[in-house]
Amino acid sequence: MQEMTLMQHFAELRRRVLYLALIFVVSFFVGVYLSPMIQEFLTAPLLNVWPNGALQYNGLSDGMMISFSLGVTFALLVSLPIAMWHVWAYVAPGLKNKERDFIWPFLVMSPVLFLIGMAFAFYVLFPVVFGFFVELNLDAPVPAMIMPAARDYLGVAIGLLKVFGVAFQLPLILVLLNRIGVLSRNRVVKFRRYAIVLIAVAAAILTPPDVVSQILLAIPLWLLFEISILFMRHD
Repeated sequence: MQEMTLMQHFAELRRRVLYLALIFVVSFFVGVYLSPMIQEFLTAPLLNVWPNGALQYNGLSDGMMISFSLGVTFALLVSLPIAMWHVWAYVAPGLKNKERDFIWPFLVMSPVLFLIGMAFAFYVLFPVVFGFFVELNLDAPVPAMIMPAARDYLGVAIGLLKVFGVAFQLPLILVLLNRIGVLSRNRVVKFRRYAIVLIAVAAAILTPPDVVSQILLAIPLWLLFEISILFMRHD
């Protein structure tokens, strides 16, 4: 295979960056167009536990800002896996066969684990947490009308989806550090009790200030930590 010159490398990098920028822009406008359906989808867990509920638009620009935010989120979800593939395609020719065989499984598993984390948050966490808050407010000792702001709700929902998607990368990170020799399996096993404490602290920081969501993040993180140990090489 003929080696590329420095200018050819820059030209290829520029072409890939422009292509990714185009993908992001197109995905953004598609996301804006689909924003009513995306908003309906994200709001479903709340309305399932609160059938007569409604979200409030506090300002004239709320609809536009929600569409913009959902468009950006949709574009990121579409663009990031494509960006990872382009990074891989750009650097792979310069890697040895052993290095390519080592890296590509992590690139494949990263978006898969991210989607699993978001699915866990959406289908397991959301119904429990939102049901808890709605019931708590409806049982208030004084007459109360619940009218959460649409932007606030979607901000919390999207934030939790991102948190769980990133948190589910834990086994991938630990196994990667183990395979490159930075983290030994015996050290991780000895560190288990401290890891559980750190997981509990991270869950308390990354989730809303309620015990339910903290537990629902801490338990899968602990399970993922234990699973990652199984895939680590023995010292």
